[in-house]
Amino acid sequence: MRSGLRRIEEGFAAAALLVAVLLPLLEIAVRRLWGVGVPGSGPFVQQATLWVGFLGAALAARDGRLLALATASFLPEGPARSAAQTFAAATAATVATLLALASWALVAITRDAGTVVAVGVRTWWLQLVLPVAFALIAIRSVWRLEAPGARALAALGVAAGAALWFGAPAIEGAPAWPGLLLLALAALLGAPLFALLGGAAAWLFLGDGVTPAAIPVETYALSVSPTLPAIPLFTLAGFALAEGRSSERLLRVFRACFGWLPGGTAVVCALVCSLFTAFTGGSGVTIVALGGLLLPALLRDGYRDSFAVGLLTASGSLGILLPPALPLIVYAVVARVPIEDLFLGGLVPAVLMTTLVAAWGMRESLAQHMERPPFRVDEAARALWQAKWELALPVLVLIALLSGWTTAVESAALAAAYALVVQLFVHRDLSPRRDLLRVLAECARVVGSVMLILGVAVGLTGYLVNAQVPAELLDWTRDHVSSRAAFLLGLNGFLLVVGCLMDVFSATVVVVPLIVPLAAHYEIDPIHLGILFLANLELGYLTPPVGLNLFLAAQRFERPLLSVARATLPMLLVLATGVLLITYVPAITTGLLALRASH
Repeated sequence: MRSGLRRIEEGFAAAALLVAVLLPLLEIAVRRLWGVGVPGSGPFVQQATLWVGFLGAALAARDGRLLALATASFLPEGPARSAAQTFAAATAATVATLLALASWALVAITRDAGTVVAVGVRTWWLQLVLPVAFALIAIRSVWRLEAPGARALAALGVAAGAALWFGAPAIEGAPAWPGLLLLALAALLGAPLFALLGGAAAWLFLGDGVTPAAIPVETYALSVSPTLPAIPLFTLAGFALAEGRSSERLLRVFRACFGWLPGGTAVVCALVCSLFTAFTGGSGVTIVALGGLLLPALLRDGYRDSFAVGLLTASGSLGILLPPALPLIVYAVVARVPIEDLFLGGLVPAVLMTTLVAAWGMRESLAQHMERPPFRVDEAARALWQAKWELALPVLVLIALLSGWTTAVESAALAAAYALVVQLFVHRDLSPRRDLLRVLAECARVVGSVMLILGVAVGLTGYLVNAQVPAELLDWTRDHVSSRAAFLLGLNGFLLVVGCLMDVFSATVVVVPLIVPLAAHYEIDPIHLGILFLANLELGYLTPPVGLNLFLAAQRFERPLLSVARATLPMLLVLATGVLLITYVPAITTGLLALRASH
């Protein structure tokens, strides 16, 4: 019975994802052949993205894979950890229940308004996924607990969420800090990040006498943004590659072409990780998927263990500036800048950061007097031919997007379809019967865990905007920061702290609306701001206490966390050098854009 329900739930998420892939492809074909569009194509793709995101979030909650801080792992096994898990689960259940009731209120308002998506489909029918998903997250946050009595205690969180909703008038005017402090404590003890951000937004709204229904309103508006479907579609393309043997083919190509250089294997690791992260959407996937393949290769070639671990931990985040990386798309959506401009602006900075890490690997090789294999033309040719389909994918996407032949969403759909066809029918690394549903469901889980954070974080951002925080911040900065160089230095320091405390997705949604007006005051190019923002956040993957790559590397390579942090410190300094260059030499980011404009 349970297995059947799992497959039905995964089937709905997979179907929504396939709709998001197929409709843009149909739109391209119809537009090219007859010069007209498919009725309702854009709105239905946006609604499909809503379903992928929130069904995926429910799947992630079912499997215990909602994004959370790793700080709870420091607690020893025993009563202390069990109590922490219970408190974290109760907090998540409280926030999810409150958001489920708020979402139901949104559905009721939309139903009464009688709005239609397209071709007679009522908007509220599709909005139902919001209260259902939040209710499932609340239930699953409690149900996953296994300690005796823990479920009963955590279930009080459901009652607390309902009490907050129905007793909202009693909270108006209450001080904000006690609730925010409890939420921060729950996040440190393992509560998912959506509970911290969504709970903070709800508590602040309640204190001002505003209904928390404002949060799902913002969540829905973001989820049906015209450019947001690019997120699940590019993520699907990356997952299709990751689930097959693409990593082995790419590794062979780079070893054949660059293995003869000083530090050839280290150079290859930086290149492979950068490209892999760009398409899989997250550095964690790169470390988990490629770590077992690349670490033995580095150790076999004579690299020190600490150097190899540090190199791979840092290399996992290299690709977030390389199109079509997920953080670039999220930033473009939040900052409302053209995705294709951000893709183009990120190319040279991505090459710079990868080159710096590769150069450090070359230095290590020369210092250790390592032997180098000779370059063989025949092996390079065979490797390039074997990996031609993978190497053609980024070229296809960039040509389709930059030529104006497709929109950003259509390019993403083209990439997803291409990757699936190559893996299912060309290389046959995946089976349509055994693997397709699994890959689609796994992609939905990853997208859901990200979109859940984005959806509630935009509610918090809405509160900050309504409270005039950006305007007050702008006034303060004008009064205290006189020069552009000083502002950029302060921005680097601020973003480094943000990277230590927040993941890249929630940081983008919460922080970007605050800094965009400031950057405009100092006449900083919007694309330059986006790339330096993400480059700074790239360092956050390597910086405690969040330092996601540190925790993942410690688990993947079975090393103590502190030893991984020490091994990564040189790479952190190398990448910081790249961030400073990106910050103070804007042409690194804007050069290609200027070149395109001149033609």
